[in-house]
Amino acid sequence: TIRFLDPPLHEFVPHEEKDIELLAKSQGKTVQQVKDIIASLQEFNPMMGHRGCRLAVTYPEIAAMQTRAVMQAAINVQKKHADWNVVPEIMIPLVGEVKELKYVKDVVVKTADEVIAKNGLSKEEVPYHVGTMIEIPRAALTADEIAKEAEFFSFGTNDLTQMTFGFSRDDAGKFIKDYTDKKIYLNDPFQRFDIEGTGKLVEIAVNKGKSTR
Repeated sequence: TIRFLDPPLHEFVPHEEKDIELLAKSQGKTVQQVKDIIASLQEFNPMMGHRGCRLAVTYPEIAAMQTRAVMQAAINVQKKHADWNVVPEIMIPLVGEVKELKYVKDVVVKTADEVIAKNGLSKEEVPYHVGTMIEIPRAALTADEIAKEAEFFSFGTNDLTQMTFGFSRDDAGKFIKDYTDKKIYLNDPFQRFDIEGTGKLVEIAVNKGKSTR
């Protein structure tokens, strides 16, 4: 199972001057143009910002690039190991709406089928699945719709926990001990899964998903 690009793009851009200069040269842009692009990718709350499937909606070429890499790798491994059964599972992260998943899935399927055909193979010879990671409460509540497009679910409980509690998992450590010390929460919900709250969303998603697929 391969999870497609999840973190926001600002985590991948260069910040050292020499790296920016190299990138500008390779892309035929000025250093200032690259710096402006880097600045535009900064976000106030990146963990709930432009990341996951949202990047593939804005930049479908990212999903296409990742799909080409996954499918060609699968084909190469299958050719090298004829006795292995290679079935890539491509997981689209941070989905909250079925149309969002369909948009990205369409890019993935089109690209995957092109790679398979380019290698002179059939879809039956190179099977693959496209699914999603349930990590947004809305996805859990509409899992029956999402399952119309998703061939499998995974659960991203870190993100699902932070969005259910309204905590930032990057910042909650500053105050969560006050809650556990005062027995408001018996455990840090990022250390021990919250069965009573977040767990109900997982249960809903499982039941709704199975009702469709």
